[in-house]
Amino acid sequence: MTFFKKYFKGDPHIWAIIVGLSVFSLLVVYSSSGALAYRFKDGNTAIYIMRHSGFLAIGLLTTFILHVFPYKYYARISQWMMILVVPLLIVTLFFGVDENDATRRLSILGLTFQTSDFAKMALIMYLAQRLASKQNEIHDFKKTILPMLIIIGLVCILILPANFSTAAMLFAICIMMLFVGRASFKQLASLCAVGLLFFSLLVVSLNGLHRIGVDTVVTQRGPTMVNRVCRFVGDNKVCSFLGYEPRDDLFGHNFQARQAKIAIGTGGFFPNGPGTSVQRNFLPNSFSDFIYAIIIEEYGVIGGILVLLLYLTLLYRSIIIVQKCEKTFPALLVIGLSLSIVFQAIVNMAVSVGLMPVTGQPLPLISMGGTSILFTGAALGIILSVSREVRRNENQKKPEETPVAA
Repeated sequence: MTFFKKYFKGDPHIWAIIVGLSVFSLLVVYSSSGALAYRFKDGNTAIYIMRHSGFLAIGLLTTFILHVFPYKYYARISQWMMILVVPLLIVTLFFGVDENDATRRLSILGLTFQTSDFAKMALIMYLAQRLASKQNEIHDFKKTILPMLIIIGLVCILILPANFSTAAMLFAICIMMLFVGRASFKQLASLCAVGLLFFSLLVVSLNGLHRIGVDTVVTQRGPTMVNRVCRFVGDNKVCSFLGYEPRDDLFGHNFQARQAKIAIGTGGFFPNGPGTSVQRNFLPNSFSDFIYAIIIEEYGVIGGILVLLLYLTLLYRSIIIVQKCEKTFPALLVIGLSLSIVFQAIVNMAVSVGLMPVTGQPLPLISMGGTSILFTGAALGIILSVSREVRRNENQKKPEETPVAA
């Protein structure tokens, strides 16, 4: 214990959550990647679990390294990160790797990474820094809020065509950060309405352009977004209004969601045990986007609730850190990064249980994938960095114990 207290600073509860999610991730990925191994690696499941273990090790190492640095350094590098965000997103949108009719990844020297994860972290860090530096002018909309909104809107628009769910989550997180940063509630409510209207019009416009023959990487995403919403809603009138042609087998095309429901239905309340999943052989992306369905199938509703509680506990511990922060920047930084992790987890779980349309959001620190694990580890490292500073300040304020006179 002395070793851990010496080198692993910050909130011990968050460290415990990180370890718990990482260990659980190894079990679930090893089980859910079996079908993938038989399809592409002649049944060698060790390849995927070793690869995933390597990514987890890199992610945990990133967490450890970043938690050592004082949080003030992240305010300085956030502006440099934002300089890279827009060019990276533009290059990815038009020249990125095409996967499932979307260009979310950029290939550099044979290595691919999802640029929206980098953009999400950079924007949260930058917004926290700008809000903290503009607290004395926070009620001046044109001078303070409007420049931030322009940057938020630009980043979200560039992410939107390839990854609607990430853009929507990032926009919501930024609005929450503005609210916590003392921006006007009426202005934020109006911005939410305008943002929702803009997103809706953009999606419908992309769908319309694709229908009249404008076939580009960007316009191809319009029909995909509309189709997923229509399949989820299941209302032919709504589908017709959005420009989607209803078919008799409307629900038959929603293969992933149906397989996830079968997995959850066969899971029951109590755990069946690791490696007992049947739907991993039929469910696409059972090791990433729909890994929560496999968790419930193998570990029951109890396992599913336990995973949910781990993420909610992470959010709770982050709120405690925020309450103890004496400065604005670290508080906003922890709020933004913790919400980005927990929101993504909730969206992934909601999709798996059929509460949201199908979208490609991995379960943070559990799903197989290098970029997601890396940036989740980085976000946790920065949160722990703030926690480390908070705990150190608390210890310095404690009055020194004086010996009791005999």
